[in-house]
Amino acid sequence: MKTAAARALAVTLLLGSPALAFAADAPKPPAVAPALQVAVSKHTGVFNGQKVAYTATVAEYLVDGADGKPGAKIVTIAYARDVKDAAKRPVMFVYNGGPGASSSPLHFAALGPMRKVTADAPKDGPQIRDNPFSPLDAFDLVFIDPVGTGFSRPFPDTDPKALYSRAGDAQAVGSAIKQWLKANKREASPRYMTGESYGTTRAAMILKVAPDLKFDGVALVALVGDTAGREMPYVAALPTMAAGAWYHNRVDRKGRTVQQTFDEALAFARGDYVTALIQGASLPAAERHRVAERMSQLIGLPADLIESKNLRLSKNDFMFNLLKDQTLRTGLLDVRVTAPLEPGQDGAIDDPALGVVPKRAPGAPAGPPPSPAALGVIPNAVLGAYIKDDLKFKTDESYYALNFKVNAAWNYEDRKDVNPAIAAAMTADPSLRLFWAGGVYDLTTPAYAARYTLDQVGIPSDRLTAIYFDGPHGVYDGDDNLAKFTAALKAFVAAGR
Repeated sequence: MKTAAARALAVTLLLGSPALAFAADAPKPPAVAPALQVAVSKHTGVFNGQKVAYTATVAEYLVDGADGKPGAKIVTIAYARDVKDAAKRPVMFVYNGGPGASSSPLHFAALGPMRKVTADAPKDGPQIRDNPFSPLDAFDLVFIDPVGTGFSRPFPDTDPKALYSRAGDAQAVGSAIKQWLKANKREASPRYMTGESYGTTRAAMILKVAPDLKFDGVALVALVGDTAGREMPYVAALPTMAAGAWYHNRVDRKGRTVQQTFDEALAFARGDYVTALIQGASLPAAERHRVAERMSQLIGLPADLIESKNLRLSKNDFMFNLLKDQTLRTGLLDVRVTAPLEPGQDGAIDDPALGVVPKRAPGAPAGPPPSPAALGVIPNAVLGAYIKDDLKFKTDESYYALNFKVNAAWNYEDRKDVNPAIAAAMTADPSLRLFWAGGVYDLTTPAYAARYTLDQVGIPSDRLTAIYFDGPHGVYDGDDNLAKFTAALKAFVAAGR
């Protein structure tokens, strides 16, 4: 069944064209510049035991299109603690992924001063509540909704194609960050950015295309790693499969925690398993059977099925077979989540942990899932009302939590791994530090795939903070994980002061 945790993840996604020149200043306004709105409101909250007075500012910034003229507005939602000398206070820029996702998961399920009430809360009560875990007591927060998400929109007469690409998106978000720093006189503030899922790709691209936009630290959540090849995709996913099997009681737990189970599977994956895969057809039959039996003990699938797949299990092999005897499948963003196992499932957009594909009516024939373009825009009226009513932002637009039209139009360019850009930035700036967080139940961007990638691209271990969570793609799911996540981010920022 779909859990409240899964529904909270429904605004998190599975996971270009010629690069645009990064403007040193704000884009040159057209002859008749669109009106840019700035909405300011005052608030008070209690975060991590501290009473904090803060100012919320919702602001629009112009970003250039392919022709070098303003082609869109990006909306930022900022929260700054009211202090005498704001220039000394750290500020963190935050965005999610998709690439057609708004910042709402990190904003309203993790870091913002207000938190969306979970789906199982009383419907006649408040839909937004205070977030006692927000790190606003320690640093300021600027949430960024890229073009096509939230209230950020391309102009009607602009072709957004260039903005819906790796390079164009990074240029636009980088430009918005630079404009925000200048508009708020925060150029001297210690600065950080946090990206989740595709947002980790965006972070790497910003470091690449805007090297003059210096950061003190970068935080990556659910990193999109690179495990290309004949062996590593399977090696990297195995520990997450073991965590899923542990959760669903398909293996003998032997008193182990899920992290201990994950670690045991990781040791096997990096040892006997990868050694067997490397041997390929020359692997002796007896050894192939032994490895399959050991995999079965770890991930709960029959050894004969594993052998029939030549020891190489796809994510769909796991999701569609672990609970097959119960006619259930697992989730991808969160392997703890289940849904009916039906013909025609593709294992991606129909992920029950994503929750965007409508449930099939009883008795209706099963069919293939809809395409991203067919799903279109998924608004969130509750978040939109909060920004309009509480934060005083005036607009007739709907708040786009997800925009699958952006996903459908996205230009991933050459799809090469962009994480080397992070290592290059850290080489160029010996003070730049990196934070990484991964969830053991995330099969979309498996935790070990991320850690493997960071190790392979050459991230200095003495400047890397790496943390595993007993959670899904959104590692902050649940109060315990959220408290751990925000405390870790606060410690990361404090270490740079």
